[in-house]
Amino acid sequence: MEKTIKRAAGTHPKLPRSASTPEAPRKKNFRLHQSKIDRAMEILGTKTETETIEQALDMLDFRDRLVQGVRSMRGAALVDVFDDEG
Repeated sequence: MEKTIKRAAGTHPKLPRSASTPEAPRKKNFRLHQSKIDRAMEILGTKTETETIEQALDMLDFRDRLVQGVRSMRGAALVDVFDDEG
C-alpha cells in the first residue's frame, strides 16, 4: 500500500517550516532607522511598519531560495530553445 503524506493546504514540502507553517507572531523590539522603514514602505507599497518588515523578510527568504536553485543548476546541460539551427 502506498504511503500518503498529508500536508496543510498551501504548504510546500521543500520550504522551511517558517515559510510553510503558519505561526503566531511574536512581539519584538528593534532599533531601526526610520528613514529605512519609510523607504521600504514606499518601495513595497505597504501600509504598516509590521507589514513592511514581514514582506521584506519574505522577499529575503525568496531570494535565498532562488539563489540556491540557480546554484543547484550550475553545470546542467541547457538547450537553447531559440536556436534557429537546431
